[in-house]
Formats: sequence, C-alpha cells, structure tokens
Amino acid sequence: MRLPKLPPPILEWSSDTLPRGAVRGRGVPAVAESPFDFCAHIRRLIAEIVKQCDDFRHINIDHLLFSFTPARSGRVHGLHARVTPMRFCGGALVERYRRTHYQVQRYRLDGREVLYVVTFCLPRFLNLSFDEKFVTLFHELYHIGPEFNGDLRRHQGRCHVHTHSKKGYDAEMGRLARRYLGNGADPHLHQFLRLNFAQLRQRFGAIVGVNVPRPRLIPVRSPTEY
Repeated sequence: MRLPKLPPPILEWSSDTLPRGAVRGRGVPAVAESPFDFCAHIRRLIAEIVKQCDDFRHINIDHLLFSFTPARSGRVHGLHARVTPMRFCGGALVERYRRTHYQVQRYRLDGREVLYVVTFCLPRFLNLSFDEKFVTLFHELYHIGPEFNGDLRRHQGRCHVHTHSKKGYDAEMGRLARRYLGNGADPHLHQFLRLNFAQLRQRFGAIVGVNVPRPRLIPVRSPTEY
C-alpha cells in the first residue's frame, strides 16, 4: 500500500519569491502604471497600529505574514479576515490528538520564522464600510496571544476565542479603533480603506497581493521528530 505524500514541514520564501496573485471581482479595471499591492499597504498600516496602540505592543511585525484568499462568492456576509496561529496552545510545536502527534507546517520569510499568518478575504473585506474594516483589523490583531509565541489569545471559559459575547468583543475593538484614529493616526496609511474594491480597481487598474496556502497539520512519530 502506497502511503500519501506528506507536505513539506517547512516552507520558506524571501520577500521577492512570495507567491502573489491578482484579486478578481466585479469592477471596471482602468489603465494604470502599477497595480495596488494590498498586502504591502495593510502591512504598513498594521505596523503603525502596533507601534501606536498599547494593546498591541507585544506584536513583532517581522514575524507576521500578510496574505489574501479569494472570496468564493460576491456576498458581503462571510469570512472577512482571519489570523492563523503557527503553533499550538502555549506556543507548543507539537500537539497530540488521539494517538497521533501533529506539528503545524512552519513558514519562514527572509530567514525569520512566521508566527502568525494574517489573511484577508478579498474582495469581500474591501467592500465593508470604513468603520467595519477597522473593527476587523483590530479584531484580528487582538487574537494574537500576549506572549507572542505563535498561539492565540485565550480567554477564560468555553468561548476562549471571542469571550462569551462576540458582539461585545467587536464593540471593544471598535472602541480601540476609534481611540487610535482619534490620536493622530496618519491618514495616508489608511486612506485606501475608504475605497471599496471597485473604486480601488478603477483607480489602480488591478489589485494584487501575497497568496500563500493555509498551513497544514503534519503527523509526526514523536514530539521530538522535528
């Protein structure tokens, strides 16, 4: 019996070799000299948010990878963004499920280990309102664990991801976003969030971004195999 081929335990890129793609969606493209790099703009904005907001000072932007995934439909409702942790609870590299130990596929970018992949569903995210986009940004950043060890922030109780109330969670994220915007945030960094997908595409002709696969779980023989 032929065993299935396992995915590589480590995927490694440089900034120049990251897989990239164009965002497809409705909207009339215009002729432009260079496309709009969504992931580069998001990275610059989040670097500034992390620098200015005390709640995110634990985040090291050099260990985040920003990506996009195509929306499967044109509906507004659905996934807007997600943070994928690259380690298990407490930052563990290996976790046991039933009789098998698993490791998360590891990513490296420019020689640095990626601890979190921040993915945006496009064009759906771009078609949110300006306020909704900012709440989504803060919502995902707040999921990053305060120890910054590759694990998510875990709240007490059964609902350890969003506390007992996702509505209350998002209301708090809205408060943090408004405080950031009201404390002298650089409008040049977030101006693009005031445009929807069609408007950005009309202005720049095309929208592109990094498009990496979602990390996979790899079975290992023992906790020390890798």
